[in-house]
Amino acid sequence: MAKEKPHLNIVFIGHVDHGKSTTIGRLLYDSGNVSEQELRKLRETAEELGKKGFEFAFVMDHLKEERERGVTIDLAHKKFVTDKFEITIIDAPGHKDFIKNMITGTSQADAAFLVIAAPEGPMEQTKEHVILAKTLGIKQLAIIVNKMDVAKYDQKRFDEVKKELDPILKSVGYKPAEMVFIAASAFKGDNIVKKSENMAWYNGPTVREQLDKFVAPEKPTNLPLRVAIQDVYNIIGIGVVPVGKVETGIMKVGDKVIAMPGREGKGVEGEVKTIEMHHEQLTQAEPGDNVGFNVRGFGKKDIARGDVLGHVSNPPTVAKEFTAQIVIFNHPSVMTVGYTPVFHVHTAQVACRIEEIIKQIDPATGATIKEHPDMLKNGDAAIIRVIPTKPLVIEKKSDIPHMSTFAIRDAGKTVAAGACIDLVKK
Repeated sequence: MAKEKPHLNIVFIGHVDHGKSTTIGRLLYDSGNVSEQELRKLRETAEELGKKGFEFAFVMDHLKEERERGVTIDLAHKKFVTDKFEITIIDAPGHKDFIKNMITGTSQADAAFLVIAAPEGPMEQTKEHVILAKTLGIKQLAIIVNKMDVAKYDQKRFDEVKKELDPILKSVGYKPAEMVFIAASAFKGDNIVKKSENMAWYNGPTVREQLDKFVAPEKPTNLPLRVAIQDVYNIIGIGVVPVGKVETGIMKVGDKVIAMPGREGKGVEGEVKTIEMHHEQLTQAEPGDNVGFNVRGFGKKDIARGDVLGHVSNPPTVAKEFTAQIVIFNHPSVMTVGYTPVFHVHTAQVACRIEEIIKQIDPATGATIKEHPDMLKNGDAAIIRVIPTKPLVIEKKSDIPHMSTFAIRDAGKTVAAGACIDLVKK
């Protein structure tokens, strides 16, 4: 059997209507991953719904509601193989109310494409997406300047968009000079898979070429086992089957494991009987694998979404309180001590109270701006102390970075993002 290619999770982010879904649809179609017949069907559907020209977007937006609204709601996953990688493409929604999905999606990505429409340039949400990508630890970011056909394939406009993005990228610590900007038209197919004949001035890679220029991340197999539980199914004849993503470490059949916090907050122990991925039985699962598994000793009511599985020898950490570094980018007013928004950590959603604002810091350098400020507003970065209202698994960034990041949501909006830097165990 040929050695498996390294796996890469790629997320496409960007403002609504800037062409993310169309870019992905075009990429899959032009690289032969979507058949002519499938596309023809999608084209007919698009025309019936009065959405002429949306057929590429429909490749990913296969949920009926999304087609009717013409927006991407859920995270769609599509697999495809390049010369170098087996790639899972995650299409992250651009709408405000779907940013939560984007966070769970982006946190799984190894690299990202930021899609910006050339005619409009960066929008208010563009900065939000760039901050999120950075806060959630995406080191590899490439930029697609899309809809170049609408901008008459003009190099001047392409350069202007690059210039407009410069301060946004620099403000969070990305280095624009080292980044790839791709001049493209997803709708017409310029520089997605095929080199464009309309932009002789552009000599960079196509999107398809850029995929193989990304670097596969080191799998954190040497860290302790952590599996974030996404769902728990009860399957007749098998029993309780939790489904989740292996964030770190290795899970093997026969392992003695514990799920924290579990129903009682003290954890539930068991032994791994089977592991399955894409309907195939595995003897072990590694970081990045989304698996279903059966554990002897787990009852239906013992575990739920938001629990985290680890080895009995090194159980996931339940925090009584934790210290975090956060960036606020979308808060309607100000954050003060006593504020209790919902923290989204891996698959858990737990209300946490801000107990102390330790200091305001410079987001780029980490230098202290002010000790114990009364409040924090948009654009501020800070170190805060937080108390969860119910048991929550979170790890220190220095121990297990993959389990340390979170988003803060309030009234249907993501208001901040951050990472745990210290904690007190429960």
